[in-house]
Amino acid sequence: MSSVRSHAHAPRILWASVLVGGLLVALGDFIFATTLWFSWDAEGLKRVFQTIAVGVLGQASYQGGAQSAVLGAALHVLMATAFVAIYALVARRHTSLLSRPVVLGALYGVVLYVVMNFVVMPLSRVGRSPSFAHPDWIAYAVLAHMVFGVICVLFARRALRRA
Repeated sequence: MSSVRSHAHAPRILWASVLVGGLLVALGDFIFATTLWFSWDAEGLKRVFQTIAVGVLGQASYQGGAQSAVLGAALHVLMATAFVAIYALVARRHTSLLSRPVVLGALYGVVLYVVMNFVVMPLSRVGRSPSFAHPDWIAYAVLAHMVFGVICVLFARRALRRA
C-alpha cells in the first residue's frame, strides 16, 4: 500500500483528539516556560501569557493586564492546536508520517522550534529570534519541543483512527 492517499480515501479527522492534543501541548509548554523563565506566583503566571501576546500587541502587552494575558493564553492554545492539526492534515495524505511517532514527533518538534523562533517570532511584533547568550536555554527549549512534537504525532494518529 502506498504511503500517500488520495483525498477521497483519506480518513476523517476526529477534531476532538486534535483539540485534546493541542491543549496538552499548550499545558506542557506553559509548565516548561513558567518553570524555566517565569515564576509560579500570580504575576509570573500573568507575565508568561502577556509575553505570548507581545507577538500581536508588541511591548504594550505588558501594560494590558489580565486582558492581554487572556489574549496570550488563547493564542497559545490556538497555536498548539494548530501544530496538531497541521500534522494530522499532512499525515492524512502521507500515512507514513504516523508510523514512528517518537522519531517523527521529535523531528517535528525541532521543526516547530525552528519555525516558531526563526520565522514566526521575527515576523511578529516580537521582531527578533531568541538570543544565543544562553545555549543551555536553547537546548532545554529544543528538547521540550521534541516532546511536544511527539505529543502532536500521537494525537494526530488518534485523530486519524477509523471509527
